[in-house]
Amino acid sequence: MEFQLQEINLASKNTGPYGIAVSDRGEVWFTQHKANRISCIGLDGELTEYPLPTPDAKVMCVMVSSKGETWFTENAANNIGKITKEGIVQEYPLPHSDSAPYGITEGSNGDIWFTEMNGNRIGRIQEDGSINEYDLPTQGSYPAFITLGSDDALWFTENQNNAIGRITENGEVTEFPIPTPASGPVGITKGNDGALWFVEIIGNKIGRITTSGEITEYEIPTPSARPHAITAGAGNELWFTEWGANKIGRIADNGMIEEYPIETPNAEPHGISSRDGKTIWFALECDKIGKLSIMNV
Repeated sequence: MEFQLQEINLASKNTGPYGIAVSDRGEVWFTQHKANRISCIGLDGELTEYPLPTPDAKVMCVMVSSKGETWFTENAANNIGKITKEGIVQEYPLPHSDSAPYGITEGSNGDIWFTEMNGNRIGRIQEDGSINEYDLPTQGSYPAFITLGSDDALWFTENQNNAIGRITENGEVTEFPIPTPASGPVGITKGNDGALWFVEIIGNKIGRITTSGEITEYEIPTPSARPHAITAGAGNELWFTEWGANKIGRIADNGMIEEYPIETPNAEPHGISSRDGKTIWFALECDKIGKLSIMNV
């Protein structure tokens, strides 16, 4: 596979790029959790930054809805945020204090779903800003990333419960234990094969779970790679960040894994996203945005 890996330097320092999402149009949105901003790389390559109204909100994960609105979680401020195409920021406080919202995604009917790490709940926010919350059956499960499955349910990782969770649109929750003990699941995404793929930051594996709950795990070649986030690529492949190994990983649906080193040492890769599978974008907490362009897709 031929590819080109670039690193885009941000003008400001100590910004902490963390979550990242690519819109259907191709804009790249990312969070700066240290600088308290939402940022966008436009189609012309220009960077625009939007400061958040709440100080020290610790903005984390981000997604772009089918309506073109960018939604994000404010982990410390206990808000769900939205920024319109015109750059207007709105914040929606959660009903319970110190819920620590983190992962965020869009459901099949356009509602926005999110995880509450401290609250041990899954939340849903509608277009009018009304919020519903659903308690998880296992205490202290620490839900992290969340994604829409091919079965129209929402699937999420339970980092401290060592399980993958599934919630229906009416709030019914099922939990699936991961075979590797204390694996620490974090990122999760829907693969092009219809299964859900997730990373095990402690178990050092990539996992795959079918919508019927069957789990397969694949060992990452580099020890202590500390995988963090994962996204679907082209065809049968998925891409993931290796925070500990300072690499970008690629896994095919047969479990074969390849790894690509990041040039900057200790770059701390976190969020990762792709729109078409030809360009993979990832957030580097060292004040850079990474771009991996695949030449022969």
